[in-house]
Amino acid sequence: MSPEQQFSRWVKFTLIVFAAMFGYFLVADIWFPQTPESTVMRIVTPVSSRAPGYVTHIYVTNNSHVKKGDLLYEIDPRPYQNQVDSARIAYQQATLDNQQIDAQISATRAKIRAAQLDAQNAGRDYQRYHALDHNQLISRQALDTAYTTWQTGLQTVENLNATLNQLIISRGSRDGNNVTLQKYQNMLEEANLNLNYTKVRADSDGVVSNLQLKEGWYANAGVASMALVNTTPDIIADFREKSLTKTHVGTAAEIVFDALPGQVFKATVASRDAGVMAGQQDINGYLAAPQESNRWVRDAQRMRIHLVLDAGQPLDLPAGARATVQLYNSGNGLSSFLGRLQIRLISLLHYVY
Repeated sequence: MSPEQQFSRWVKFTLIVFAAMFGYFLVADIWFPQTPESTVMRIVTPVSSRAPGYVTHIYVTNNSHVKKGDLLYEIDPRPYQNQVDSARIAYQQATLDNQQIDAQISATRAKIRAAQLDAQNAGRDYQRYHALDHNQLISRQALDTAYTTWQTGLQTVENLNATLNQLIISRGSRDGNNVTLQKYQNMLEEANLNLNYTKVRADSDGVVSNLQLKEGWYANAGVASMALVNTTPDIIADFREKSLTKTHVGTAAEIVFDALPGQVFKATVASRDAGVMAGQQDINGYLAAPQESNRWVRDAQRMRIHLVLDAGQPLDLPAGARATVQLYNSGNGLSSFLGRLQIRLISLLHYVY
């Protein structure tokens, strides 16, 4: 075989291999795609006190496993206990004030009845004096005095009625809708709420991380002093759009974690994000700014899916651990075999890199 024939054979062989690889990757990218852009995510909850104060007790350490409702640390409760006591005293005083107003209302009503009787008697006296005045049996001064006494009695009744109305308004409702009592009841409830806030508890199950507290430190309200890492992992994977055309919720998958070479975990697709940041339009009042690119072929957009491990596969990896995900978009035996071969090869390579 001449050198030219050998060269021609190698060129043909190379072209065949290239065409085979091109076809393989084209099919694989749709029916059994793979991505190394996968990460273990965990919900991280910043823990802070809702009430400021000095820390008196810390009940956890870094990497402590806690359950929802477990006590994490405690703020000095004495200032807040004083607020509760003051609010309770104010509420009791408001109750006593209402009782005193009730007594004043009863006394005013009694005065009104007495003033009405006096006014009625004065009116009758004036009528008698008026009849005697026609016969000129009394002086004009006596008649004027009787009239003044009668009108004064009527005015006294009106003044007492006005005083009674003021007392009734000041007293307010006698049921649970009394405004004054509601005001002090709300103050008492808020003081009790702040007192409860001095005991900082876990809002969910998790692991304590980045603890930044010591007894005697002043904890500001709303300033995180530790992080609570959720124990349930959320595995995310970013694929090219084309690779997810055949993917749906429930699609089978296998995952290899960089930290666990040689181990392959079975999983399923749990959900798919509705979009990515590039597809979000901010309403800012400016005109649109179209993206410009001088590249002939632009980079493919990646979309995110979420996966869950099958039952019975515990995963003890920190948030941020990297992984490689293999999807099985087809139930075809050959594509499944090739996909399993791919992911296990990656698993073995993790021993090296």
